[in-house]
Parts: sequence; structure tokens; C-alpha cells
Amino acid sequence: MNRFSLRRAAVLRHDNFRLLFFATLGSGAGTWMATIALTADVTSRTESPWWVSALFIVTFLPSVVVGLAAGPLIDRLSRKRLIVVSDLVRLLVFAALPFATGAVELIVLAAVAGVANSFFRPAVLAGVPNLVDESDLAAGTSLLQATDWVATAVGPILGGVVVSASGPHLVYWINAATFLFSAVLLLRIPARFLQAEQGITRGHWRDLQDGFAAFKRSRALFTVLVAFGLTMLATGLVNVSEIFLATRAFNSGAFGYGLLWTGSGIGLVIGSLLTSLVLAKRSALATYPFAFVPWAAGTTAAAVAPNVWFAAVAMVVSGFGNGLAFPMTVLIVQRHTTDRLRGRAFTVIISAHNALLGIALVGAGALTGAVGARWTYGVAGLLTLAGGVTAYVLSRGVVRQQAVVHEQAA
Repeated sequence: MNRFSLRRAAVLRHDNFRLLFFATLGSGAGTWMATIALTADVTSRTESPWWVSALFIVTFLPSVVVGLAAGPLIDRLSRKRLIVVSDLVRLLVFAALPFATGAVELIVLAAVAGVANSFFRPAVLAGVPNLVDESDLAAGTSLLQATDWVATAVGPILGGVVVSASGPHLVYWINAATFLFSAVLLLRIPARFLQAEQGITRGHWRDLQDGFAAFKRSRALFTVLVAFGLTMLATGLVNVSEIFLATRAFNSGAFGYGLLWTGSGIGLVIGSLLTSLVLAKRSALATYPFAFVPWAAGTTAAAVAPNVWFAAVAMVVSGFGNGLAFPMTVLIVQRHTTDRLRGRAFTVIISAHNALLGIALVGAGALTGAVGARWTYGVAGLLTLAGGVTAYVLSRGVVRQQAVVHEQAA
């Protein structure tokens, strides 16, 4: 067994991390199954794209609002209590969905689940450094992200099969069961292993300002905020134009669209799994700018691809770069914040990046309609490359300082 496999096994030997790993894997797959079921349910009840848009807005918008208004709660309250309550709230939501009688009820319940999601994710990411040794943090973070991508790839397929065979209600019950499973596992993790110290409040608005100020004080945090923010704009352009690239540029229909999505998913999983191996001898901040290179190259190659098969391979490369960059972004935030401030840092960066993604999703339709899917992909490739260049320029000073510190220590 090589060093990479040994490191991965070492992470899973941490009992509390293993509980978190299986909890997030189960609930993640169920959530993506339910996403398909909710979309199908709203569509069948309304036959209106406006209602479908409303569904995505209420699941997406809370993550922005929480970062802007409620981020300090991630550090001030017990993270264990937050993530367990989030699971229980989502359990109740999906247990109630089979009894919803109209689209309005579906949207309201989805909004409640969206709020719970917005607290769950940053609390988990902030707690991971307390569950594993520092030497295992890269492996643990990349493994958690890889399971998220696997859930993203597998969940929609399973959800589509179950909805086609039995309707959405069975998926709702399955997802409710996954949240119960997750909550039971998370209850077994002692609270002190998710939070070394609880933040002492200086007043809600002062606490909120401290979260934003962390990105002003730290060049490393500012680097990931800006650089990955540019790629979120690119992601929004790709997400909207991908269907048109498959159906109009390649004339491959829904099959081609699914093939491009699958290619991205394969690349994401591979990149996430290999992150800790890539970082075995280099710091995350020093390696970070280079993760954008395959991401930008793959997206650009898909824009000029002669057919959907070539484009699918290009999207594997693009997804690979994304799969590297995202865990590195999380790692940099984890390592350049204290536990007292880490929850706020994650809510701020998630909020900012999701806001940029929302802006791109709104503008992508107009851009794709004006210049076509190929040119939209090309713009996305340039934005991703700009993110890599920005990461390189902003991180140089920090990387040099780290090198001096390590040399003096040696």
C-alpha cells in the first residue's frame, strides 16, 4: 500500500471523523436524490419554469443570507448542536413534503431545508480540523469533498430512477431517513471534538464585522476569496450554457448533456481524491494557483471541441482542476483561521461565492443567447485562468514568508 493509501486509511482511523464521514455521505446522497424529486414534483404540479426557478432560489439564497447576517452563530453556539438540529429540521421537512398539497407548500418547505443546509455546511467544515491531526487535515478534507462529489454524481441518478418508478414521495421518505441516520451518528461525536473554543461575543454586529475583517487582515484568506470567486462566475456560465453546448453545438441532445455532466463529475472525484497526494510535499497555498490550469484548459478545450466525446474528455480535465482547487480553498481557510473565528470565515466565503454564482446564473442566459454556448464556455475558461493568475499574484508574499519560517525552523 502506497503512502497516499496509508494516509487515507489513517484519516478513517479517527473514530469521530469516521462518524462524520459516513453521516455526510448518507445525507449527501439523499439530498441529491431529493433535489431531483422536488424539481420533478414542482414541474408536474405547475408546468411552469418560474416555479422551478423559485425552487432553486429558495434553496440557494439562504446560504447568502446566513453568511451576511447569522455567521457568528457558527462560532458562538455549539457546532454539534447546530449540525444535529440542522439534520433534525431537514428530517421534519422531508417527512412533511409527502403531505404537501400545492406548489407553495413545496417551496416553503424547501426554503426551510435551505436555511438548515446553510448552517450545516460551514459548521462541519469549521469542525474538521478538530477531528483529525494536522498531518491528516489535507487527506480528511479532500476525502470529505470527494464523498460530496460522489453523492452529486450518484444521487441524481438514483433519484431519477426512483421518481420514474414510484414518484417523488418515496424519495422524500428515503431522504428523511438519511437525515435521521446522520443525526444519530453525529450525536456520538463529543462536542469538544467539533469546537475547541466557543467564541465570546462582543455583540452580534461586532462579531459579524470580525468575520469580514479576517479576510482583510489575512492575505491567504483574501486570495481564496477573490481567486475562487472568479471561478464561481465561470461556473455559473458553464452551468447555464452546458445544455446548449450539448444540444445545439454538438446536436447530441439530452444524452450529450448527461455525458458532459458525467465527465465533470468524474474529474471532480479524481481531483478531490488526489488533493492530499498533490499536497504531500507542498503547501496548499503554494500549489493553489496551479490547480486552476487544468480547470481553465479543460473548459476552453470543451468550447472548441469538434464533438461531444472530445468535450466530455475536456470536462474530465476541467472537473479535475475544480476537484483540486475546491478542497485547497477549504484547507487554506481552515489553516489560516483560529477555531474561534473559523465558522464565520466559512459563512462569509460561502456567502460571497454563492452570491457571485447567482449573478453569473442570471447573466449567463443573456450571454449564451447573444454569442452562443461555445463563446460562453470560452469566457468561462478566461475567468478561470484569471482566477489562477490572481491566486498566483496574491499568494506570492505569503508563500515566501512561509518558506522563510520553515527555513529558520530547520
